[in-house]
Amino acid sequence: MSANLIRFGAALLLTLAAATACSNDDDSEPAGPPPTPMGHTYISTEVEGTPIPGGGPLTLAFADDRVSASAGCNTHNGAVVLDGNTMKVSGLASTLMACPGDKMDADQWLGDLLNASPTWRLDESRLTLEGNNTTVVMMDKKVLMPDRPLRGTPWVVTALLTPDAQIHSQKIDELQPTFTIAEDGTLTGFAGCNRLTGQAAITETPEGADIAFTVATTKMMCDPETMEVEQAVLTALDGTAQATVDANELTLRNPNGHGLMLRAQ
Repeated sequence: MSANLIRFGAALLLTLAAATACSNDDDSEPAGPPPTPMGHTYISTEVEGTPIPGGGPLTLAFADDRVSASAGCNTHNGAVVLDGNTMKVSGLASTLMACPGDKMDADQWLGDLLNASPTWRLDESRLTLEGNNTTVVMMDKKVLMPDRPLRGTPWVVTALLTPDAQIHSQKIDELQPTFTIAEDGTLTGFAGCNRLTGQAAITETPEGADIAFTVATTKMMCDPETMEVEQAVLTALDGTAQATVDANELTLRNPNGHGLMLRAQ
C-alpha cells in the first residue's frame, strides 16, 4: 500500500470522526430547569425532631407560586418562592377552626417550620424539608395515595356543599350517608334515613367526570335533623353532578351549586 493511500485513509477517518462529533453536538438538547415541587401535593411520612402535635400528617400543595399547608388542624395559604434550595413562604393566612386535643398546637408547629425558610430537596417523588431543627420527609400524594376509582368504591359523605359554604357536622359523621356505583352503573347506598337505589351514568371529562344520577329511596321518616341531612344528600344527587377524585376524596357538585364531599371507605 502506498504512503499516499495511507495518508488519504487517515484523513478520511479524521473527517468522519469530526462529522460524527458535530452531529452529536447538534442532536444534543440543553438541559431543562431542575424539577421543583410546584404543581404537586406532598404528604409527610417521617418526621425527625419535634413531632407534629396530634400526629399530623403535614400536607403541602404547591400551585401557581403559592402553597396550601395543613398539619392536621387549620389550612394555611401563602406565597412561596423556591430560591435555590431554600423555600421562602410569606403572607400566610389560615382558617380559624378549633381543633381537639393536641391538634390545636399543630398550627404553631407548622408556622414555625414554614417561617424558618426551610431547605428543600426533591428526589423523584420524595420531598425533604429541613428547618427549625426538624426534618420532614414527604411523598407525592399521587404516588402515596393513587386516585380511587369512581366505580366499585364505597363513598362516605363527610361534608355537605352549598353555593356559599362547606358544612361539617356531628350528625353527618353519625349517619355516614354512603353510596357505591357498580361497574354496570347500578347505584346503591344509604341517604341518612332511607336506602337509595338507582343508576349512575359516568361520562369522563378533562376535569374529571360527569355523573347522571337517577335515584329512588325507601319511604321511612326519621327525626328532623336526620331528614335535613338526607334531603341535602338527595339534592346533591339530583340530576347530573361534576365529579372530581383526589386520592381517596370525591367532590360532587351539581349545577345548582349543591354537592357533597366524600371519602373512600
